[in-house]
Amino acid sequence: MRLAGIIFSNVTKMLDFYSQFNPSPLSIKQFIDFGLNACEKKSYLFLRKELPVRLANIMKEIALLPEHLLRMPSVGMVNQWYERSFQEIIQFEKQEPTPTTLTEFCSRLVHIRNRHADVVATMAQGVLELKESHEVDAGTEHSIQYFLDRFYMSRVSIRMLINQHTILFGEQFGQESVNGMGCGGRHIGSIDPACDVVSVVKDAYENARFLCDRYYLASPELQILQHGVASTQPMPIVYVPSHLYHMLFELFKNAMRATMERHEGAPPPVVVNLVRGTEDVSVKMSDRGGGIPRSASDLLFKYMYSTAPQPSKSDAHNVPLAGYGYGLPISRLYARYFHGDLVLISCEGFGTDAVIYLKALTNEANELLPVFNKTSSKFYKPSVQLADWSGPVHNLNTPNQNKEKAALQKARDKAR
Repeated sequence: MRLAGIIFSNVTKMLDFYSQFNPSPLSIKQFIDFGLNACEKKSYLFLRKELPVRLANIMKEIALLPEHLLRMPSVGMVNQWYERSFQEIIQFEKQEPTPTTLTEFCSRLVHIRNRHADVVATMAQGVLELKESHEVDAGTEHSIQYFLDRFYMSRVSIRMLINQHTILFGEQFGQESVNGMGCGGRHIGSIDPACDVVSVVKDAYENARFLCDRYYLASPELQILQHGVASTQPMPIVYVPSHLYHMLFELFKNAMRATMERHEGAPPPVVVNLVRGTEDVSVKMSDRGGGIPRSASDLLFKYMYSTAPQPSKSDAHNVPLAGYGYGLPISRLYARYFHGDLVLISCEGFGTDAVIYLKALTNEANELLPVFNKTSSKFYKPSVQLADWSGPVHNLNTPNQNKEKAALQKARDKAR
């Protein structure tokens, strides 16, 4: 028992230490440039510092969650996964990048990625456990919404770093390599420098159509436009195909479900218009599924709201057209991860337009990362309703909060 206490104390100290630093956001261009001249030692030296920082920042916020939620079994399980992964990563803190160490590190990253594979569903289950056992007031719901946006964004970023390393230096491609999704070009880690948006649209549509056919015995057709004109010519961009696919698949499921429930006989097509602008590549999906009342539009991005029945545990292996209600909020996080966005514009009684914005320039597509600091606890107090970092402005820290960490950040940069 004493040994366990010493280990816990050491991990707590390391957690406090690493949570003092800001995560270092990378751009798609930086990922690409490094991947083209990949050096496993450099990647190791960066990740052995950066991964603990990103883990520690979000673990500090887990501890600020409402007490009732922390007591839920599923949330406790997620917390244990993060503690174990943090402990395993910091074991490499002072190890030299020998061939043996590099092999062990890569293997450990794969193990951590697999351990966290079910984090989204498990945390969602924890929120359900809370709703079933306690009354959730508006303040608590706001705190949970604020946390889950940051928590899932942190998870996306950590998986991105792990996948880049394991795909570039591991023996097998990671789960995010998206083989067989119609994205041409040579992958650089999980990024495709010539990802064909048209092909990803078609793949997402076909898979969503398969589910729709199973549920409704019919499905809407797909119409693809480019700049408003019918076209299926390739539109290559530099992006992570799996992220784009995830967003499109969720939007297609929502569009098809709404369309089929409003038009039983001959459903109108779902129209996707692709537009390449100076700053953004826009993917606009339009359906004629009846639209959404304005009073309900904000609820669609809330984790504790879903218009569909919850999936049963017995049906866990059959992907439903709708489930926990996390499809839209997490899809928006994928879009915002590289400073894009996902917005819904609805006309009640007619249909809905969903627009995905992706940065057209790779040097502007920077990671959007949540940052823990001394003032974070304010956002978890039910009586305080403050603006979320994940809102339209995307503010992570105030200038004063950034100055507060500047000295520590410089010390960390020198340590690299």
